[in-house]
Amino acid sequence: MHALNIPHYYIPFGMEQVLTPETTLTGQNAWPELDPRPIEYIRNNALNGFKFRLMLLGQLPMGFLCGMKIKELSDSTAKVTVPYKWLNKNPFRSTFWAVLGMAAEMSSGIFLMMYTYKQKPSVATLVVENSAKYYKKATGRTTFVFEGGMDIKNAIRQTMATGEPIEVVCPMKGFNDSGELLVEYSFTWSFKARKK
Repeated sequence: MHALNIPHYYIPFGMEQVLTPETTLTGQNAWPELDPRPIEYIRNNALNGFKFRLMLLGQLPMGFLCGMKIKELSDSTAKVTVPYKWLNKNPFRSTFWAVLGMAAEMSSGIFLMMYTYKQKPSVATLVVENSAKYYKKATGRTTFVFEGGMDIKNAIRQTMATGEPIEVVCPMKGFNDSGELLVEYSFTWSFKARKK
């Protein structure tokens, strides 16, 4: 294995070397391709408002109650919205920080669902760190934009190839409907392929 520079989004636990898709083990591509059928299933359900709300009701009830929606979901970019309303408000007439954090997390978390659902081997995921910086009050709809979907996909493929845990830092930004930056979040996700 060749010594490689570690991209900024990879923070492997105790690993001095990281595979790239071009690196091979025993003559085979070291990073397995993901089954595209479960990926499209999750994408289609996430973009269908009714099906996404049913998923939230069963798996993330507070997301259902706060009115969170996925407005865009490509291979690399997700846009998640959350409204300002009575249930989501704080005493200062803006959206409560925890509601904003839930929508921010979903903008990266949807890629975990999309790229791990029914894949073999299965991959364990966990948020290990998060941070936020607030600039303006969220007094209307807030849209979170995350553009690191391919970083997550590659990390999942890497842990499936190596069996080693890996972390990915996922920064996202929240904007109001006027395009003003309201908040920046960062979630660090940990991935580890389960033994087959």
